[in-house]
Amino acid sequence: MEHLLDSIHIPKDLRALPSDKLEPVCAELRQYIIDVLSENPGHLGASLGTVELTVALHYVFNTPYDRVVWDVGHQAYGHKILTGRKEVFHTLRKLGGISGFPNPAESEYDAFIAGHASNSISAAMGMSVASALRKETDRHVIAVIGDGAMTGGLAFEGLNNASVNPNNLLIILNDNNMAIDHSVGGLSQYLVDITTSQAYNKMRYDVYRGLRKMNLINNDRRENILRLNNSLKALLTRQHNLFEGFSIRYFGPVDGHDVNYLVKVLNDIKDLQGPKLLHIKTKKGKGFKPAEESATEWHAPGRFNKETGERIVVHKLDEPQLYQDVFGHTLVELAEKDERVVGVTPAMPTGCSMTFLMKAFPERAFDVGIAEGHAVTFSAGLAKEGMIPFCNIYSSFMQRAFDMVIHDVALPRLHVVLCLDRAGLVGEDGATHHGVFDMAYFRPIPNLVIASPLNEWDLRNLMYTGYAACDGPFVIRYPRGKGEMKDWRNEMCVLPIGKGRKLREGNDVAVLSIGPIGNEVSKAIGMVESEGLSVAHYDMIYLKPLDEELLHEVGRRYRRIVTVENGVARGGLGSAVLEFMADHGYTPNVRRVGVPDRFIEHGSIPELYHLCGMDAASIADLLRVECGVLQGTIKE
Repeated sequence: MEHLLDSIHIPKDLRALPSDKLEPVCAELRQYIIDVLSENPGHLGASLGTVELTVALHYVFNTPYDRVVWDVGHQAYGHKILTGRKEVFHTLRKLGGISGFPNPAESEYDAFIAGHASNSISAAMGMSVASALRKETDRHVIAVIGDGAMTGGLAFEGLNNASVNPNNLLIILNDNNMAIDHSVGGLSQYLVDITTSQAYNKMRYDVYRGLRKMNLINNDRRENILRLNNSLKALLTRQHNLFEGFSIRYFGPVDGHDVNYLVKVLNDIKDLQGPKLLHIKTKKGKGFKPAEESATEWHAPGRFNKETGERIVVHKLDEPQLYQDVFGHTLVELAEKDERVVGVTPAMPTGCSMTFLMKAFPERAFDVGIAEGHAVTFSAGLAKEGMIPFCNIYSSFMQRAFDMVIHDVALPRLHVVLCLDRAGLVGEDGATHHGVFDMAYFRPIPNLVIASPLNEWDLRNLMYTGYAACDGPFVIRYPRGKGEMKDWRNEMCVLPIGKGRKLREGNDVAVLSIGPIGNEVSKAIGMVESEGLSVAHYDMIYLKPLDEELLHEVGRRYRRIVTVENGVARGGLGSAVLEFMADHGYTPNVRRVGVPDRFIEHGSIPELYHLCGMDAASIADLLRVECGVLQGTIKE
């Protein structure tokens, strides 16, 4: 058996192969992804579906000079392997290893940062226009976007602008789920062949150029000619699609798993002038039967047996539930109490466990696709007419709906419960996914209540509080992963808004924490108590409004204060405490523990907590420093 993949260190090596070697390369690449990911978990299904596309792109285009911009990056593992990272692919998503997403800081072949959906068209268009301005007329720019990312508003903004500004952008739509266009047999395939052939496009261009010489058309009329052409094609095929409405030349759909045909099509259309879109049809999880049959489950399956397809899941008896599952079950309980309760999520029903509500009350659960801004404003519309929406969005993705929260929810003070899943450091997905900015960017917004639970009981109580005791916007942030309690079902009650609580008395130093990171604080205090240190611990619960009575007590009693939060240290709880102390004339020594002022890499949660000085051992050392029993300084 040939081992072609071993001879490919960069795409130039791939381009040196004859075309009849491309199918074997694809087979080896697909198997290599399966082999490595079976032991080193990552995003399997999407990358298996783009193997042929990846090979074809690097075979046809002169990367890295030609730019390939991947949307999201879940589909780019094959790209990483072919661009010099095969030998380190096993370090994927590990601390100190390669990222799970394209990152220009990692490789010159990664044309643009990826992690959040729908940015590829806009970024690639900017690159295409820049190339024209720099007279780099031989540079090709390609945006690869999945069908799911096409629901993001930014993708449509990019399409709209690409259709009116001069550029030679090629957009490749990787359609592995939704049917944008349906094939109609032989005639459809014939039209794909003819409209992507060099002869056809040369004829079209020659006719266009001749009409221009006769002054029958000009650049202003070019869009009308393109629309006429698209209309004629739609008439012949008895179908139409939205891309032609944007005056973007459309080709496809094409079999995305026929690597040689993809090479032919890409070669035929790559030098055409103006924006163009190639629509390819692929199958998520292609080549690995379990992943083909259950795309959602195998999106990021963890470790698995590559021979049997069995997922390797280690179950511990009587372990705590995931915060996500506690949210999902509690939402169903609230929906059972009140028919006004509804759920909204942007394409993450499984991840945030809104699937429980979808099963119990399908008519009251809404997956709006990758469209965070719409999710927030849609929730605002529901609230305006008397519903009580629980809008669940991952913290890092909520950044995309910042204006909607201000303008459509906070300003009119609508009763929307915003649930920020994956708040704080999230682990292996790294910098693009850490939900560490929400407290800092939400804290200045008027009318918001912002809270975070110490444990699962508090999460349930805060959901009930947001439902029953607040008639305006209510924000709850909680982390990815398991909670603290085996018995997590409690009789829900209201947690008074703006009130924290004292968890432990102490005389030497006061620690103020918010959210589940407070459990690391409790462990740290336990470590130092045996050494004779007396440490008070306050759980703030609410970032906004702050418990001023509690803060006055702390300001009067303690000269040394430590704040701990699973978010950026600048702008969050620590900053709020400093502001309060300054405003009221208190002058304690305040140390802030949180995410430092830099983007944090990927790694396990315990590794990242230690990296940021947020784990129990690091907090314990800080307490020793503050109490004068250990020399050292805090990480900032």
